[in-house]
Amino acid sequence: MKPSNFSAHFSMSTNHATNDTITAIATPIGQAGIGIIRMSGSKSKKIAGKIFKPKRPVKSLQSHRLYLGQLIDPSTGCAIDEVLLSFMKAPSSYTREDVVEIHSHSGYLLLSRILQILIEDGARLAKPGEFTFRAFINGRIDLTQAEAIVDLINSKSERGLQLASRQISGIFRSEIESLRQKVVEILSYAEVAIDFPEEENEIINRNKIAGRLDSELIGPIEKILTAYSQRRIWVDGIKTVIVGRVNVGKSSLLNRLLNEQRAIVTPIPGTTRDIIEATVTIEGLPLRLMDTAGFRKVKGEVEKAGINLAKQKLAEADLLLIIIDQSRPLNEEDLSIISKSKNRKKLIIINKIDIPSKLDEEDLKRVISKQEPMVRISALTGEGIGYLQKAIRDLLITDDVDTSPDLAPNLRHKEALLKASGYFKKAVINLNGGLPMEIISADLNAGLKSLGEIIGKTPHEEILDSIFSNFCLGK
Repeated sequence: MKPSNFSAHFSMSTNHATNDTITAIATPIGQAGIGIIRMSGSKSKKIAGKIFKPKRPVKSLQSHRLYLGQLIDPSTGCAIDEVLLSFMKAPSSYTREDVVEIHSHSGYLLLSRILQILIEDGARLAKPGEFTFRAFINGRIDLTQAEAIVDLINSKSERGLQLASRQISGIFRSEIESLRQKVVEILSYAEVAIDFPEEENEIINRNKIAGRLDSELIGPIEKILTAYSQRRIWVDGIKTVIVGRVNVGKSSLLNRLLNEQRAIVTPIPGTTRDIIEATVTIEGLPLRLMDTAGFRKVKGEVEKAGINLAKQKLAEADLLLIIIDQSRPLNEEDLSIISKSKNRKKLIIINKIDIPSKLDEEDLKRVISKQEPMVRISALTGEGIGYLQKAIRDLLITDDVDTSPDLAPNLRHKEALLKASGYFKKAVINLNGGLPMEIISADLNAGLKSLGEIIGKTPHEEILDSIFSNFCLGK
């Protein structure tokens, strides 16, 4: 797949010239053993020949081999570093262009100097995602595979890694291509019926075509769409907000779940004034934990801002961990939080079971139904944390949840699939209503176009801008 009719327009609109040689640092900046600089384009091999002196002389760099040698600064003739260099000849490379990778020692100054040398000798600094963009326009990958690369880098769980890896292998593209081929096949009947209207009844059976649209397109699309919510769990992580009034142990619970001191814990009310966020895997599930400011009546502007931010996060959360302090009776802040959490996925946590209780159990029963899950813990000692972790998994993974979906559509895919399904449903209605085949054909073509947007057959430039801007430099 190579959308050549679009690539030139897109590259001009985003300043991605595709006929020059690009370079970037491909590893994170920092102190490490190895740093990698990547270069892609027609000048890659020539530039490498000017700056690299192999330890053993070679007539020409062979593809897919590592060479040990020195990196030379052409302006001074001095060696910069001892490096490993690899050359990957087009089209057998990540971008399907000539690619050179330089493996040097790491360090910001060293990598920056090597990068500057490459730029001085004819390469230009790559934009974020430009290497993957070139892989896309050169037909090596489609848009779903490009997006899966971002998911692979950002995945929050082992299952997320597996889903991203499957998508990179092309499983999602294959599924969409299969759906598109079915549309094309059905569309061909409609087009023939348009050309020979007097013989339509002999060419096409409207009821049969409507049935095929239901079983071969609408049904499978609905199945894919059901996996969207699961993608958010496995790839993006679950927004989990810890809420409660001041000094109930929110920060202590965060630290306990993370097994490290991330939040300051003191007996002084109102210590947490901002959102402290961290990712942790609990029972195989990736949770994006957020510790919020404690709810209480305040006068200070800073603490008031913290509570307002906590309310905002509470509204956005996928899961609420509501903490109640058993060493104090329920008060209006407790009741307000429980009231705000109605019809939300939540877990009630009774904390501080290591000290005597002053909580009226009858009051608790009046505000919390038997159906709502509740656990008792001590965030200080760790008692009950295992039960808490199991309760979180039981709450999130239910019988109607597929813990191992094959496909993981993202929001862009979801919107395109919904559009396609809508057009196919409209075609079924119009078929059953006896409308002209020209209208049916228009519905099918619109659905086909929507499916094509997913894999990049009919991409809009703003879609590509959005996708590739999420990449880092060097990718």
